[in-house]
Amino acid sequence: MKNVIFGALAALLLVSSVHAFDGGVTFDQKGSISGILDQVKSANPGAEIVPIPGNSKAAKQWTIMVFVNAKNNLESYGLSDVNEMEITGSDEHINIVAELGRINGYSTSDGDWKGGRRYLIQKDADTSKITSPVLMELPKADMGDWNHLVEFTKWSMANFPAQHYVLVVWNHGAGWNKDVVFEAQRGISYDDETGNHITTPQLRQAMEQIGKIDIFAMDACLMQMAEVGYEIKDYADYVVASEETEPGDGYTYNTWLSPLAAKSDMAAGELSKVMVDSYTDHYQAINQGATQSSVKTASFGKLVQLLDGWTAEVMAANDLVNVKNARTKAQAFYYSTNKDLYHFVKLVSEATLSPAVSAKGRELMDFLKTDLVFHNRAAGAKYANSFGLAVYLPNTYTAAYDSLMWTKDSKWDDFLKWIK
Repeated sequence: MKNVIFGALAALLLVSSVHAFDGGVTFDQKGSISGILDQVKSANPGAEIVPIPGNSKAAKQWTIMVFVNAKNNLESYGLSDVNEMEITGSDEHINIVAELGRINGYSTSDGDWKGGRRYLIQKDADTSKITSPVLMELPKADMGDWNHLVEFTKWSMANFPAQHYVLVVWNHGAGWNKDVVFEAQRGISYDDETGNHITTPQLRQAMEQIGKIDIFAMDACLMQMAEVGYEIKDYADYVVASEETEPGDGYTYNTWLSPLAAKSDMAAGELSKVMVDSYTDHYQAINQGATQSSVKTASFGKLVQLLDGWTAEVMAANDLVNVKNARTKAQAFYYSTNKDLYHFVKLVSEATLSPAVSAKGRELMDFLKTDLVFHNRAAGAKYANSFGLAVYLPNTYTAAYDSLMWTKDSKWDDFLKWIK
């Protein structure tokens, strides 16, 4: 396949050649424009450098960036979701940009091409074929590498500037970490071709490089955890994700992109609610259990303060039997170590004989429900006690947990060690 490189000056200064190109070009933001172009051409013989559509236009209201890592058994769903994006398409107010990755062994639809492609999503009526223009071919991209997520996001922001940004990471998800045998699958964005995926600390590294955005969403399982949200709290205003596993269909992109297109001046909080409702409405309509919530990251600091105060009172009251009972009964998800934080605190606080534990618990629950969890929806009786934020609550503590910012800044790890 011919290597066609689309790019303008801003993209050239930001793109990392390790992931975007086949050659060994490095961009250190020094040197002339012609020198940079010479580097690209030298590393990619025969490459055609053409401008990306829309790069020179003024910033739009929103740019939606979707990192669709379908390099695994979710490939057919990735194709479907990009087609859902095309139901809405980019317009004069919003950009919808997607990178889609595919590998051998799964779907053969839509020409059965392999590798990665970047698209500026355009509206069409064909839900079986992606017709949006291909802006870049990426035959060797590692979508399990956090550096590549950074490169995609910076490329999108440079070439499709906007006043507000949403970044969606699409793939399998498994919670907060991956560092020991039991936790081997914890993380997000699994690339079966390379065997890599992105850990929770690596998400923070990525967002440090990307900078502050409005909404960070994870179209993936089990990612709405205190540990994950706290790690990236300084780099997004809202985190949209699920406490539980997501059905294969994941987000229904047209049902939240189309309302945004109709009201492009929507504030970030309102859009995060639309995202939560579109997802949950879809699965509720087909009688399938699901959870989705929007968490306000500015409130994570106070969460640590209130939670530390509550756990201190629980330990001072030596309420260990009550805590262990609550841990057993609290709303659990696919991993039994993931528990709904609000429900756990509620069970402990209702059963305690300590007025201090009860009072601190009520304060913490009120904060969770009215402040930190900005919007929460749960479909199905199975999730009646899913209040929007999960937390790690195991029977046995693992040292891998120590790698998290949540552990370094809060005393939750001390509480977990006390319980065991």
